[in-house]
Amino acid sequence: MRSTIKLSTMGLFLLLALNSSCKDRAQNQTTVSDQNASEAILENNKGQAFIEDDESTPNVLQIAIGSADHTTLVAAVQAAELENVLVNAGPLMVFAPTNAAFDALPEGTVEDLLKPENKDALANILKYHVTPGNYSKDFLKKFKKLGQANNQNVSVEVKGDDVFIGGAKIIGSVPAGNGIVHVVDKVILPPAQ
Repeated sequence: MRSTIKLSTMGLFLLLALNSSCKDRAQNQTTVSDQNASEAILENNKGQAFIEDDESTPNVLQIAIGSADHTTLVAAVQAAELENVLVNAGPLMVFAPTNAAFDALPEGTVEDLLKPENKDALANILKYHVTPGNYSKDFLKKFKKLGQANNQNVSVEVKGDDVFIGGAKIIGSVPAGNGIVHVVDKVILPPAQ
């Protein structure tokens, strides 16, 4: 896989080199804006989150990306530039709020958090949804609290057969190659520090 990436990267650089050497030829119609767009894509798509692997079990990020119910979460992860964190070896437990959970926040909250100047606050909230480990919903019933990736604790509450993490109910679970995704019905907001 790495040799494929290296070959692709070398091919891209060769293509860019050929493209710039042919600049004076009439058939080269590449515009400056096209070159800038290509450079931006190369710049932004770095790290292990952007390695294609169709053979192994999807990781937590790939599961979220593949879910129509988690498009807001994926947009938030991208805005906070946390893609590479969610594909590491883990194991990771991600408590993934649905689109409906984000829609339940006060109007304008999501839009405000997605602004570049709020990247740190957004990253803090998203990290509050991640715990090291790979525990099933039933195993989580043994805990009173979990230590989250933002260095804060979140409460675990059991009501009958239901498990609530920071007040958010686990409504489904999907095993991942690097942990587990627990789908939750609310956005879990960290306490003010």
